[in-house]
Amino acid sequence: MQDEIIELQSKLSFQEQTINELNNALVSQQQQIDHLQQKIKLLEDSLTEVDEQAGLLTEQGQHEKPPHY
Repeated sequence: MQDEIIELQSKLSFQEQTINELNNALVSQQQQIDHLQQKIKLLEDSLTEVDEQAGLLTEQGQHEKPPHY
């Protein structure tokens, strides 16, 4: 009986350690996801700005293809 209790305590300790390690990995991954989402937002904003500038240039007659194309 005592051996069974010791074995259960050992398993419980191992499970608690595993849960903590998994939690730490999950927190780290969420931080990476948050960081990547911020980078994507910055890229989207930059692309929108470039697209708007390109539209302005086209409206002003710049960067249009010559008539022979």
